[in-house]
Amino acid sequence: MFNPEMETIGRDELKTLQLSRLQKTVAHAYNNVAMYRKKLDEAGVRPEDIKSLSDIRLLPFTVKDDLRDNYPFGMFAVPMKDVVRIHASSGTTGKPTVVGYTRNDLAMWSEAVARLAAAGGATENDIAQISFGYGLFTGALGLHYGLERLGATVIPISAGNTERQITLMRDFGTTLLVATPSYAMYLAETAERMGVMKDLKIRVGLFGAEGSTVELRNQIAERFGAVVTENYGLSEVIGPGVSGECVYHTGMHINEDLFYIEIIDPATCEPVKDGEYGEVVITPLMKEALPILRYRTHDLSRFLPGECPCGRKTQRMAQLTGRTDDMLIIRGVNVFPSQIEGVLMNIQGIGPHYEIVVTRENYMDKLEVVVELLDASLLESWGELESVQKKIQHELRVILQIDAKVTLVSPNTLKRFEGKAKRVRDLR
Repeated sequence: MFNPEMETIGRDELKTLQLSRLQKTVAHAYNNVAMYRKKLDEAGVRPEDIKSLSDIRLLPFTVKDDLRDNYPFGMFAVPMKDVVRIHASSGTTGKPTVVGYTRNDLAMWSEAVARLAAAGGATENDIAQISFGYGLFTGALGLHYGLERLGATVIPISAGNTERQITLMRDFGTTLLVATPSYAMYLAETAERMGVMKDLKIRVGLFGAEGSTVELRNQIAERFGAVVTENYGLSEVIGPGVSGECVYHTGMHINEDLFYIEIIDPATCEPVKDGEYGEVVITPLMKEALPILRYRTHDLSRFLPGECPCGRKTQRMAQLTGRTDDMLIIRGVNVFPSQIEGVLMNIQGIGPHYEIVVTRENYMDKLEVVVELLDASLLESWGELESVQKKIQHELRVILQIDAKVTLVSPNTLKRFEGKAKRVRDLR
């Protein structure tokens, strides 16, 4: 463990620490961010009203539009002279969400990532290749500084130029890979095509930035012969570092002394029962530049019961099952891309690359799943092709409870992604 004191802290001591930090965060936001002062005043809440952790429910939620409406620096709680780093979203669906960090924020962030990297199997002896895109995206620099804090050797190669990635991976003796799951799979395919997979030394994969299924991660682990874990975070609350799997794969350990997490019913905004799925709401407990209160992530997860064999005592959350805002509604049925991926990864003969296409004909929604075959020769055998198609259609019908058209295409037909994979084309 990177920080045994915090990762094995007792529940009573943790709750006392969380309450103290929550009270300071609320006061800091109220006193220094006009938006929060207005929101809390309208709700009739003062910082001194937070007397227990359950009082967090008195606080209003924060949503992405709050950051956009206060673009660029309207939610910063410290003078710009104290802000030493700025990150931002791409802004592809509107104004970008801008986040700032003080020196203390960066130190806390590095600590959070170092803990999760160690839980995932990273050590100071690793040579870590970071294949996230560098820039305003928080993923690359978040893992970069966290792994350096752990003591690992970092190769900041960024994304792209895949064959060169593989060459340097072999020449430098890379033992740890940081990437999106979809790009990790593409790297594995490229290494196999180059005939150098046997020369690679990858033993640990730390993946994040996009959702993936257990089935996909297992395929990547098998191809590289590595321990593969997933970590979770988002730029609005810090970046990567909120939670992450350990090598026992029993769920994602939450850095609870740094983040207070609620699971709510997205419709009623009330807490769900223990173990039920709901929307993840995050309140960072130690951020200075950009304090955030009850951020609605739209990510769906649940708390997991019991203790982990790794010895960490922190609460764990399940891998994300999807998002409330990327959920597709097809003929009145809620469909998540992760459900479709889970089906596809369990069917022999098809690859890990797929596309979901949604159209509307005569006022009726149509769902098509385009999937790559592993072997192009299958296209020459109508019987076998039809058998695979029918199997996929049947399995999707069982899971989704609706019919989907399945189109099988040749290997290397669909677009590959170096960053977050874009699996859905909604043409309605």
